[in-house]
Amino acid sequence: MNDDEPVFEKSKWGANRYCYNPRNPIGFGLIIASSVFAILMIVLMENRADPFEPSPEPTWSPSTYTYDLLFPTPSRKPS
Repeated sequence: MNDDEPVFEKSKWGANRYCYNPRNPIGFGLIIASSVFAILMIVLMENRADPFEPSPEPTWSPSTYTYDLLFPTPSRKPS
């Protein structure tokens, strides 16, 4: 293994693209770490775990204020 290998190398897929260099120990570690992270996120999304857990359904309870107290109807004069 050559110590002069760069962490990133130009990709063969495009002119301005770079990818991790597996011949560099840091590049190889980044490949492993990003793969583990991607697999972990997919598993968490599939199981709807921790950050992907849906919010609990709100429990409805009647308000302590009634609509009439907040917005009273205008009083009418008897005819």
